[in-house]
Amino acid sequence: MKRAITLLLHFAYQEALSCLFPVFIFASLALSQLVSIPGLPRYDLLLLLCLAMQVIMVKSGLETIDELKVITLFHLIGLALELFKTHMGSWSYPEAGYSKIAGVPLYSGFMYASVASYICQAWRRLDLSITGWPPSYVNVGLAAGIYFNFFTHHFIWDLRWVLTGLMFLVFWRTQIHFRVKGEPFRMPLALSFLLTGFFIWVAENIATLFGAWKYPNQHDGWHLVSISKISSWFLLVIVSIIIVAQLKHVKAGRMKARRGHDTGI
Repeated sequence: MKRAITLLLHFAYQEALSCLFPVFIFASLALSQLVSIPGLPRYDLLLLLCLAMQVIMVKSGLETIDELKVITLFHLIGLALELFKTHMGSWSYPEAGYSKIAGVPLYSGFMYASVASYICQAWRRLDLSITGWPPSYVNVGLAAGIYFNFFTHHFIWDLRWVLTGLMFLVFWRTQIHFRVKGEPFRMPLALSFLLTGFFIWVAENIATLFGAWKYPNQHDGWHLVSISKISSWFLLVIVSIIIVAQLKHVKAGRMKARRGHDTGI
């Protein structure tokens, strides 16, 4: 029992460190509701805080340059989704701001980037590895299908449940391995998708409570985000982890090839 409690506490500590960027964003959202700076709209203040935190993360060594590249990619992917979704009226950013493009404040991309930051940090801190990883063309195809469904379901059928079924088919043998104080553990990758998606939904409720954005039914007051949003986050987490894992797979292949070249193999 003592060993189990020690492992659980160590796991919680490593998870907390991995969530440093998301927690900072939540703290900034809460603080910016209480404190205002004359002449500086809230959305612009949040952007400056996120940029400063990103610099601190890299300069302090909490994030590597390679992780920064992945996070930047997620920022762009998230921003593209935000621009489309706000245009379609799925949610809105009603406050004023100088750093808004087509109604979307640039700080919003950091909320997606913070998910990538968590994945990268947890991957490194818990020494994650994956077995039973499907071929690259399958992963990339599934990730692309899920991402584009966020756009196309406004015009044609919503294929999220078809894509969810494909995910279980593709990853039914895939296991994620991690270490806590050197002791190995594992779980089905699909379960990690679901758990991460659920906790992001919880975080989304906190974010909307602090006014990060508003859904149509929240303009007259805050309401719990629809539980159906868990499926959206579940799918977005799949895209996120596939991108991170695929990039790490490509990098590992290049390093292996480079070592073979250096040794004359």
